[in-house]
Amino acid sequence: MEAFDHLCGVLFALLVLFSTWYFFTRRLRLRGKMNLPPSPPKLPVIGNLHQLGQSPHRSLWDLSKKYGPMMLLHFGSKPALIISSADAAREILRTHDVSFASRPELTSLKRVFYDMQDVINLPYGDKWRKLRSIFVHRLLSSTRVKSFSSVREEEIALLVEKIKQCCLSASPVNLTDMFFSLTSDLISRAAFGKKYSETQYGQEILAVMQEIAGLLFNFTIGEFVPWLGWIDWLNGFNASLDRCTKRVDKVLDAVIEEQLNWPGEPDESKENFLEILLDMYRGNVPGVSIDLLTVKTAILETM
Repeated sequence: MEAFDHLCGVLFALLVLFSTWYFFTRRLRLRGKMNLPPSPPKLPVIGNLHQLGQSPHRSLWDLSKKYGPMMLLHFGSKPALIISSADAAREILRTHDVSFASRPELTSLKRVFYDMQDVINLPYGDKWRKLRSIFVHRLLSSTRVKSFSSVREEEIALLVEKIKQCCLSASPVNLTDMFFSLTSDLISRAAFGKKYSETQYGQEILAVMQEIAGLLFNFTIGEFVPWLGWIDWLNGFNASLDRCTKRVDKVLDAVIEEQLNWPGEPDESKENFLEILLDMYRGNVPGVSIDLLTVKTAILETM
């Protein structure tokens, strides 16, 4: 009986050794066939995450000096191609742009951007080309950008006047708050046609967008190691993100409803992104049709 147990133990050890050998040799063969870029040694589960310091851009630059302008890192289970050369970036963005057009599916982005239905995160395809055409030709064309020059001039003049008044009264000048307010007002006027920072809806959406931005820049273990995603529920990250996205959706619904039920005709001299998008939604633009979900994702993209 003891001899049988000993034999089973030996066979099990040999099986483990064979499985390990097969796994690593198979990975090496696949790596050779795929011709992958150089990659620094990685740890189990976390990959190369331990090599990112407090300043990730500096850590990546230091690694690129050793492994070259094109290197492969693994952030948990997610592979990432790191480019630190203008020539390599040009090759990717111009020659192989279609291959690199799609973005990785991140759980947090799926929550914020309506299951990644926006033009930035949408996978490459017919719908992406349609949304990109709307942005390029309808919202962000050179003519459209020039039409907002008066808005930019007015807001910058107001900023200069605020700084002047602070200097005359010898009071401190908080340029951080002033520039944030300037950016918010410029975006609000271009997107909605009015300074939403001075209204209830605008103040709420700007506050919640700041909160969302802070959450998206947080490190979440569930994004990189999916089987540890329960930690994001435990620490309240997912609950906070869901609360913010519901608030944004509620505000956007209210703003769109208000614009759709506006009693008078829209003023063409004060045309904004929301009016342009709702015009397409109403079917007033030949050859272009969109739904309200597209309107909301497009407005989120501009903010």
